[in-house]
Amino acid sequence: MSTLTLVRHGQATPFKADTDRLSPLGERQARALARYFLKREVQFSEAYSGTLVRQRRTAEVVAAVYREAGQDFPEIRTDDRLREYDAESIMRDLAPQLAREHSEFGVLLRDSQNYRNTPERNRYFQRMLEALMQHWLGASEIPAGVESWGAFSSRTRAAFSEILRAPGTGRRVVVFTSGGVIGTAVQLALKAPDQSAFALNWRVKNASRTEFTFSSGRFSLDAFNVTGHLEAEGLESYR
Repeated sequence: MSTLTLVRHGQATPFKADTDRLSPLGERQARALARYFLKREVQFSEAYSGTLVRQRRTAEVVAAVYREAGQDFPEIRTDDRLREYDAESIMRDLAPQLAREHSEFGVLLRDSQNYRNTPERNRYFQRMLEALMQHWLGASEIPAGVESWGAFSSRTRAAFSEILRAPGTGRRVVVFTSGGVIGTAVQLALKAPDQSAFALNWRVKNASRTEFTFSSGRFSLDAFNVTGHLEAEGLESYR
């Protein structure tokens, strides 16, 4: 039996000019995760990462902590199929179109913009984002240049299929990625509908662990969104 551990990247910087990098908290979260693995003598045989900076940096921090402790860490293989859905293009190109067509969403969009620089920004942004992504999930037509849900789901599933079917037994694989990708992996293991992938996506915390066991013809969820390694140090965050 082999194991697959999915790690969501550490906290990024969603409201900054450069959104694709780890915040100082994200860096600490990645180091705490590495210390957790080392304390339990976890030795991975393979490591993968999406191509986003926040994903790669989380992997790099974990690998660096291993090496600082004199432990080996496998070469990190990047795979563009493991990147998150492109929320920026969805926000830029799909949100204005949806606001023009649906006045209720227009209110949510304006509120998210009006409260952007206030302590309430996360609450208003999340309300708007959930409504927007719900539309994206079922949209039959989307603007040119915006990746569809179907395309995102297909490339994510293809990446996992290759990882799970690679030769070898007793493999211990870690993948550094994002919430949407983790949601689709859980959906795949549970044979759940598309809607479930997004319901799970909103729950995945930064630098959390989601764990599976797998073998030929079997892919089973063992743990979802585990953050005990962060709770002890007060490092939990959703965004």
